[in-house]
Amino acid sequence: MSKTTKFSRRKLLTSSALLAAGGLTLKQRNGHAQSTLVPDDSTKVLGAVPTAVGSRSPFENIGREVGRFLPDGFSTTPLENLSGIITPADLHFERHHAGVPSIDPEQYELMIHGLVDRALKFRLEDLRRFPSVSRICFIECSGNGYQTSLDPAKIPEEITPGQLDGMSSTSEWTGVRLATLLKEVGARSSATWFLAEGQDAAVMTRSIPMAKAWDDALVAYAQNGEPLRPEQGYPVRLLLPGWEGNSSVKWLRRIEVGDAPFMTREETAKYSDARPGGKIEMFTFTMGPKSLITSPTFPRILPGSGWFELSGLAWSGHGKVDRVDISVDGGNSWQSATLHPPVLSKCTTRFTFPWYWDGKPALFMSRATDDRGFRQPDHSEMRRGNGPATFYHNNVIRPWHVDGDGRITFGLRSMV
Repeated sequence: MSKTTKFSRRKLLTSSALLAAGGLTLKQRNGHAQSTLVPDDSTKVLGAVPTAVGSRSPFENIGREVGRFLPDGFSTTPLENLSGIITPADLHFERHHAGVPSIDPEQYELMIHGLVDRALKFRLEDLRRFPSVSRICFIECSGNGYQTSLDPAKIPEEITPGQLDGMSSTSEWTGVRLATLLKEVGARSSATWFLAEGQDAAVMTRSIPMAKAWDDALVAYAQNGEPLRPEQGYPVRLLLPGWEGNSSVKWLRRIEVGDAPFMTREETAKYSDARPGGKIEMFTFTMGPKSLITSPTFPRILPGSGWFELSGLAWSGHGKVDRVDISVDGGNSWQSATLHPPVLSKCTTRFTFPWYWDGKPALFMSRATDDRGFRQPDHSEMRRGNGPATFYHNNVIRPWHVDGDGRITFGLRSMV
């Protein structure tokens, strides 16, 4: 008699619920019933057959935050649930002003005109014929972490890193250098700016200096080895490494080359920074150095005193992260964290720091410095440099408070 695989009552109930929801099925493999129920011994049951598209384990409930703490048109990356530096494409944050458009790649065209010798339209297949370039870099919404530039008393203490700063994600992007296309159309030497226009219902438009186009701008059609996801700009987007996310216009359909900023709605009514004395800094493209401890953070509860690894992410739009310092005493003293390779320019860097918690209340935080000497500011430094209405480009230090019973909450109120 063959041995029967045993299932616990708890596993059977859990699996039955998943089956009822359509999440688990029974399949035939070589004449045998292939069960996705969880056996006591997985070596005694045939595994799942290959599928056209892979999926995460049903035990890993990872998803983006939509709606909470945020207005419409946002979703945030669950930074606290990720490892390494690459964000899975389906967990990359979203930000759009008029929904995600549906665009037929067979009908797609990118027009480049203005101060050029010959205006041209490029189909998707045309763009793919040019020499391709891939680079790993972050994209961060300029409004990321905007809660921390308002009244700290209004910031929820029970907030995750993803809810707080999840409008920042890192991917490998593939496409053609914008400089290659500009040479193809014969961009004139008198050109100093270009307009990037999207094909969404908002017709998102931004003015970009030509210096960025000649430097490292990319017209991207792939992300993490596959075509762009629709919410990330399918079939084509502009990518400006290190610059505020809104300038990397998605669903890119038109580039107009000119000799002055185009002064669009998005750079007059929005995406400009108030400064002291009632002044406005209109074009602030580069995202400053920033770091965030992602673990342990809310809602985790430390089980008791002992050694823990503080882990987090750091990045800078100016270049490489040069160092990350950690304080576990509310900013009174700082120690260097370990930076994990690869440490790339304009890319997220993973850092870790060993910490012994003695079981008493503590306030821990990270502070990044990039290779150009720019350092992440604290809340008071940021307030001195910005006007009272500013919430863009917020890279202030993010503290976390752990109380005596191990409960961790966002701790900015403890520092102001």
